[in-house]
Amino acid sequence: MSDTPAGKQGKLVLVIGPSGVGKSVILKKLRAKHPSLHFPRSATTRVRRPGEGDELYRFVNDTEFDALLTSEKLLEWAQVHGGARYGTLVDEIIPPIEQGKVVVREVDVQGFDSIRSHEFFSGANAPYTLESIFILPENKEQLIARITKRAPIGEDELQRRVKSMEKELGYAKLCTASIVNRQGKLQETLEEVEQRIFS
Repeated sequence: MSDTPAGKQGKLVLVIGPSGVGKSVILKKLRAKHPSLHFPRSATTRVRRPGEGDELYRFVNDTEFDALLTSEKLLEWAQVHGGARYGTLVDEIIPPIEQGKVVVREVDVQGFDSIRSHEFFSGANAPYTLESIFILPENKEQLIARITKRAPIGEDELQRRVKSMEKELGYAKLCTASIVNRQGKLQETLEEVEQRIFS
């Protein structure tokens, strides 16, 4: 698998899938195996944890985040539990693409909707290439087992997550590719993801 040829524009590859499907493990292995891939940092207003560096996040305060929004320097953003905001930075995505790099980004379905409808990636004359890979479970039972194995949760919370999962699974048909992450077959899943990224 070769890097992007010199002079050729790169692309953005979004990785999507429900919680517990194995996205983080896949991305961690890709990051370790392919230093040529670019994994963009997110902007976040959450507090930096002890010993945490700047590899994954650009830490900003609320005023700075508002300024990023006003100046259209975020492709998409969301507010998560606890009130912290997270955003996909334009300058972590577009310059690497223009340098010929493949940019790999994990997003939720709301982020996917925002990015695929953005003028940078939407329509026949979009200036940049967007691909998307949806990671599917073998079945819903597999996902439920993984969710409950992570930490004990109540029945109400489980039902809420199952409902959310079912909604998310509907997005698979909107993606460029869908790949099933089968139990005990992580290497095969990784190879399929690599084929899509480097094609």
